[in-house]
Amino acid sequence: MMKIFSAVICAAALLLAGCGGDDAENQALEEMPTRVKAIKVLTTNAPLTLSYSGQVVDRDEMTVQSKVSGSVVEKYVQGGQDVVAGQMLFKIDDRQYKSAILEAEANLAKSQTALAKERVDLQRNEELWKENAISEQTLANQRATVKSQEAEVAANEAILQKAKDDLADTIVYAPMSGRLGIDDVPLGTLANAGSTALATIGLVDPVYVQFAVSEQEYLRIARGGQTSDTSYQPNFKIMLTLADGSRYPYLGEFAEYDRTLGNETGTLTIRTIFKNPDGLLVPGMYARVEIEGLKISNAMLVPERALQQLLGETLVIVAQKDNTSAVKKITLGEKIGSYYIVKSGLKPDDMIIVEGLTMLREGMPLEVTQVTAKDMGFSFTPSEKIFDVEKNAG
Repeated sequence: MMKIFSAVICAAALLLAGCGGDDAENQALEEMPTRVKAIKVLTTNAPLTLSYSGQVVDRDEMTVQSKVSGSVVEKYVQGGQDVVAGQMLFKIDDRQYKSAILEAEANLAKSQTALAKERVDLQRNEELWKENAISEQTLANQRATVKSQEAEVAANEAILQKAKDDLADTIVYAPMSGRLGIDDVPLGTLANAGSTALATIGLVDPVYVQFAVSEQEYLRIARGGQTSDTSYQPNFKIMLTLADGSRYPYLGEFAEYDRTLGNETGTLTIRTIFKNPDGLLVPGMYARVEIEGLKISNAMLVPERALQQLLGETLVIVAQKDNTSAVKKITLGEKIGSYYIVKSGLKPDDMIIVEGLTMLREGMPLEVTQVTAKDMGFSFTPSEKIFDVEKNAG
C-alpha cells in the first residue's frame, strides 16, 4: 500500500516538475507571484429590487341574479361586453306578474268599496247613538269594523305595491359598471330568485395584481429596505412585466395588505393596483411584479464572480496587504445585480480577487491589479448604468 501511495505522489510531482527534479527550480516556480485582478469590497446604500410572481385579479366582482323567478325571455347584452351601472341586462317572463297586479288592483278596489260602506254605517251609528237610538256597544263594534276594513285596504295596497315591484324586477339591471363574464345564461333559462347566477360582472379598470411575500420581505417593504428605521418613507416604483417579456406601461401602487400571515405558507398577501384603460390586463393573467425604490443601508457587497462553493460553504479569496492570498468563508444575503450582499466574513477594506482564481490557494504570492466595477462590467441591475466602485468606496 505504501508503494502505491508513493507512486501516486511521484506521478503528481511529474506533472509539475518531474519526479526527482531540481527542488530549487520547483520552489522558485511556486514563489512566482500569480497575476490577479481584485476589487475592493463595496460598502454603500444598495438599491434593492424585489421580484414576485403575481396574478391579476378583479378589483370587484359580483354575481348578477334576478329578484324574481321565471324564464329568461330577453337578453340585452352579450358575454364579455362592457356595461355601465343601471344598464338593462336580462328580462324575466313577466306574464304572471302582470296578472298579479290585476288581481291586487281588484282586491284593493273591493276592500276600498267595503271600507267606504262601513264608514257610512259608522257615521249613521254615531248620529243614532247621540239620539240614544242604539247602544254604545253597537257603536263600538262599528268603529272596530271600520278599523279592520282600513287594515285590509292597507294590506291590499301593500300587495299591489309588491306586485308592481315584482313586475319592475323582471328587468335585470347591471348593479355596477364593468365587464361581463362569458358565463351568462342562455335564453329560456329558468331563473330562481336570489339563487340563479345570470352573469358575473367585474371592474377591469383599474385591476389588482396580487402576490405573496415572506415576513422578512414584508418588513423590508414596510420599512423601505431599512432594518429598523420605520420613519423612512420610500419612493416605491412598482412595475409589471407580462408573460411575453414586455413591460406594462403603467406603474402600480400598493392597495391592500392581508391582515394575517398564512399559517401554512408563512407569507403575507399583498395587492397592488394598476390602471387598465385598454383592458390589456385580464383577471387570471400571471405577471412578474418588481418593486424598486428600496435601499439597504451600509450594505457590504461582493461580485458574484468572486464566489466559490465548497461543501455547501461560500468562499472568496482576498488579496492581503502583503500581496498574498487568503481564503475567507462568508455568509450571503440578497443578490443585487452583479453583486451579493455579505452578511458576515469580510471587512470593508478587503480586496476581493475577481480574476485569476484558478489554482489559487491560501498563502500564495500575488501580483495584484486593482480594477473597478466599470472595468469588469459589474452593475446593480443589468439594464442600468454601471456602478463605479471607486466613486463610492472612497
